[in-house]
Amino acid sequence: MSKTMTGAQALIYALEGQGVDIVFGVPGGAILPAYDPILDSRIRHVLARHEQGAGHMASGYAHATGRVGVMIATSGPGATNLITPLQDCYMDSIPVVAITGQVATHSIGNDAFQEAHTWGISMPATKHNYLITDVNDIPEVINEAFHLAATGRPGPILVDVPKDVLAATMTWHDAPPTKLPGYKPSVKGHPRQVKAAIEMIQQAERPVLYTGGGVIRAEASAELRQFAEMANLPVVTTLMARGAMPDSHPLSLGMSGMHGCYTATTAIQQADLLVAMAARFDDRVTGEVKSFAPNAKVIHVDVDPAEIGKVRNAEVPIVGDAKVVLGQLLHQLERTLDDAAPPARTEWFDQLAEWQHDFPLAFDQDPDGPIQQQYVIAELRRITNGDAIIVAGVGQHQMWAAQFGGFEKPNTWINSGGLGTMGYAVPAAVGAKAGKPDDTVFAIDGDGCFQMTMQELITASVEGIPVKIAVMNNGALGMVRQWQKLFYHERFSATDLTNHTPDYVKLAEAMGCVGLRAERPADVGPMLEKALAINDKPVVIDFVCDPEAMVFPMVVAGGSNDHVIMGPEDLPRPDGPQPEDVI
Repeated sequence: MSKTMTGAQALIYALEGQGVDIVFGVPGGAILPAYDPILDSRIRHVLARHEQGAGHMASGYAHATGRVGVMIATSGPGATNLITPLQDCYMDSIPVVAITGQVATHSIGNDAFQEAHTWGISMPATKHNYLITDVNDIPEVINEAFHLAATGRPGPILVDVPKDVLAATMTWHDAPPTKLPGYKPSVKGHPRQVKAAIEMIQQAERPVLYTGGGVIRAEASAELRQFAEMANLPVVTTLMARGAMPDSHPLSLGMSGMHGCYTATTAIQQADLLVAMAARFDDRVTGEVKSFAPNAKVIHVDVDPAEIGKVRNAEVPIVGDAKVVLGQLLHQLERTLDDAAPPARTEWFDQLAEWQHDFPLAFDQDPDGPIQQQYVIAELRRITNGDAIIVAGVGQHQMWAAQFGGFEKPNTWINSGGLGTMGYAVPAAVGAKAGKPDDTVFAIDGDGCFQMTMQELITASVEGIPVKIAVMNNGALGMVRQWQKLFYHERFSATDLTNHTPDYVKLAEAMGCVGLRAERPADVGPMLEKALAINDKPVVIDFVCDPEAMVFPMVVAGGSNDHVIMGPEDLPRPDGPQPEDVI
């Protein structure tokens, strides 16, 4: 039976048809017609305090659940405030759909109130975007938007809807099956390439399975582990792939890259074969490209053909979905082995074990000294037994959380990897908790990041989303300060935040949250225990931390991964490379 409805009603009805259960947004004039039918919808709307917060909430939701996140904003400044989270999702391949209001079609181009060229501004920050000018197109566009967001290489889609289109009437019709000429993502890898990959893996003496975040996006963690075990391959994870392989697994070498484990980074450098699985050879992993894994042949599996050969030539390129291709590789390997054992590679594994023994991740917590951020993260891991979703901001605390968080499952590590967006943690944690209400969600944030989006604690409090926030309060923009200390002769310009303004305990309480503070190492465990026992309100813990602490290991930006700085004793000489040479 046909049903007449407004464009606004059709928009919300179409979202319901996609299985959307929650959206994050801020209303305004141009999008206002869409907010009225939300009142009659089963979709929950979470009112953010800033559109950027709404965007990061949608991202956190998508990270945690694997489903498409939805953000809503009005025209002009509402839409432009979404550009940062859209670009963040674009860099990290996170599936989200942004719905933005637009001025009436007859006003477009006239510099109307709160007009912005949203589809133009957002084009380089989205996988695809739409401007709907005909109300009858709403069902098809929403269907296509969700299809594009979730398939192939996931990413952000924007749908811009003028106010008069929302007010117009239409007769509802179900969208036909999506057919997009020119958009046919490869899913299955070419059998000949799969066979060549297995032959190369069998012949390798020093292979490394270099794993990217695409494995998590493809829900291929189980296949990854099975393949690593069957082929006897040591596994390195990128920042975005933490949890794709359990950290406790004997084949796991941990995270590689600028602040990765010595063993993981050096294993790649010494490898004779890299099996790059849904990884994009990011500069934070490769360092100086010309000296990256100089003796390694490359098998590169990626759903996005544009990534293959972009940074490093692949001897065996395989375009396809990581889950499907891993299944193909497993099948081919099983046929090749025919019940035989894979190569033992004893010499290689002995070397890896030696590096792990000689260069472990470590920190020193003086019982009478200042709190070390690594200690907070290690205690959180111990108390929760690793059974929590950890969301990080960007900076020193992010790297320490990635190093010491101990990730055993996918979708339990959420951060802004590619764009490195300060202020990400608090709203992303809210989105993750909204999507996974039965899970413990703990944000690890720096005081600099926290001050950028801390207003979203109000959202968490009012909406009844009991996230837990650990503010690593070292009174500085820690990572920037570290670089100034190492490469700018300790000339600390514009990085001092002070560790007492604002008072985070009072601030948390003013926003309807519980505020706690830990000033001594002995306070850390009890405060974490107390926070974990509170489940009816958001909790903020102010950890007063060591302002002098620095993140190691470290590879200088743009430098060779052959030179891993393990601590202050390995720092460059004052007469060594200058900032303009290395940043």
